Amino acid sequence: MGNMIRYELLGVCPHTKARRGRLHTPHGTVETPFFMPVGTQGSVKTVGFDDLEALGFEQILANTYHLSLRPGSDLVERFGGLHEFTSWNRGILTDSGGYQVMSLSASRKIDDSGVTFKSHLDGSLHFLSPERSIEIQGQLGVDISMALDECPPYPCSREEAARAMERTHAWAPRNLAARREEQAVFGIVQGGVHEDLRKESAEAIASHPFDGYAIGGVSVGEPTEMQYPVVAHTAPLLPKDKARYLMGVGHPKDIIHAVASGIDMFDCVLPTRMARHHAVYTLKGRINSMNAKFAEQSQPWDEDSVFPALERYSPAYIRHLFKAGEPLGPRLATLHNLAFYARLMEEIRSAITGGTWPDLVERYKLA
Repeated sequence: MGNMIRYELLGVCPHTKARRGRLHTPHGTVETPFFMPVGTQGSVKTVGFDDLEALGFEQILANTYHLSLRPGSDLVERFGGLHEFTSWNRGILTDSGGYQVMSLSASRKIDDSGVTFKSHLDGSLHFLSPERSIEIQGQLGVDISMALDECPPYPCSREEAARAMERTHAWAPRNLAARREEQAVFGIVQGGVHEDLRKESAEAIASHPFDGYAIGGVSVGEPTEMQYPVVAHTAPLLPKDKARYLMGVGHPKDIIHAVASGIDMFDCVLPTRMARHHAVYTLKGRINSMNAKFAEQSQPWDEDSVFPALERYSPAYIRHLFKAGEPLGPRLATLHNLAFYARLMEEIRSAITGGTWPDLVERYKLA
């Protein structure tokens, strides 16, 4: 079991704990560290898979909760899995659905067996257990399935964080027992902002033969200054011979910090969601493309961040598209942000290999 996913460590940064590696998956090899655009419904909003391929992305994230409700995992399985259904033939990771269900706190009930919740689409009742989550992800036929865990909210008491962690530990072997042959499953470390709980959780989860390990419960609303120590403390506790994934973290500075702590994989809605709210990432920081100062600007937002899909379009034109409510506006901003993130990850990989980490940190200090 689990031979479908293999992590290969190629080298470690001389300045930090950053790792350069490769993740071998059934749908190709992914150079690490890497970023996964979020394709909740099996689609990265406003862009097509040809766009993602052109930008060089090798893996995306899709959402178990949403896809199980619509179009339904049975239908996707009849198509031969999510790759066939969507036409994306590179890597796919699915989250367990737990995070979405936990965020429906008003309409869900959790106990040791699993979570009962109401669909946000039609109010129908559903039950998600470790076994059911892994079964759905098996039907989707993805490269990496995530274990069902309990993600405590922020803020929460130490007792609540400990309770969610203990339930996550109790569910870990149930996730593994439910997998299909050759279904790769990653385990998730919890423990809130408490370093002793994180250590306990890392040890407990690493004692199970997962195919990779994730840090969950970060980026759930806590301030960045609380996020950094958790990541720096927890990442080195995870097994060195498996991929390490920091779930839901995605500001460029946060990614650089986490890579320096030893993280290999990231996903976040920021580049795509912010684009739809007319925010674009540049080396000068995140800017509002609707700002009046761009009304007559023909020069790029940032001379050092001009990407092929956008070089013909001026900031003035893109601002006009947003003002006019034209769908091309969000699409162009999304392509820009995804290109910025693709380049960020490429430059991170080069800096680890080339020993130029301090230069990278300096280059992205405003981003």
